Amino acid sequence: MLNILAISGSLRAASTNSGLIAALAQNAPPDCHVSVYDGLGRLPIFNPDDEGERTPPQAAALIDAVTAADGVIVSCPEYAHGVPGGLKNALDWLVSHDAAVGKPAMLVHASPRSLFARAALAEIMRTMSFALYEEAALEIGLLGKRPPEVEKILAEPASRQTMRDTLSAFAEFIRSR
Repeated sequence: MLNILAISGSLRAASTNSGLIAALAQNAPPDCHVSVYDGLGRLPIFNPDDEGERTPPQAAALIDAVTAADGVIVSCPEYAHGVPGGLKNALDWLVSHDAAVGKPAMLVHASPRSLFARAALAEIMRTMSFALYEEAALEIGLLGKRPPEVEKILAEPASRQTMRDTLSAFAEFIRSR
């Protein structure tokens, strides 16, 4: 059984990225368990002086969760052509640790328009030494949809199958490493 940690880069209550992450967890193939990280908004702002023995418990929990995971999935909105500050802050907490080094990771998308954030996030994660899976992309267009519409789209058989297929391909990538 593979344990995959899924992170939404959005703090919005009705986030389409968070909806996509939750749907991935619900549609994981039998050989995968996807857990959703929900501590993004509780992380203190990264300060290198607070690493080591002074690492805040919220940051330590994130580091431990990434370390324990077999792979990481990130779904991220785009703010002003970039990665939201909360997600970048979370990644900054991982920089000085081995949690990201060689860790298989995959980006998934709830918007076809987040091209700048996708490129920036991929660059950040490659620089951190994540092993970025880029062979298959999961993009389910949820931009501008209200929660009932998001739920309906994510519950469609074609969407569910696409999520399972993408997770299965990511699982094979993890196992091949």
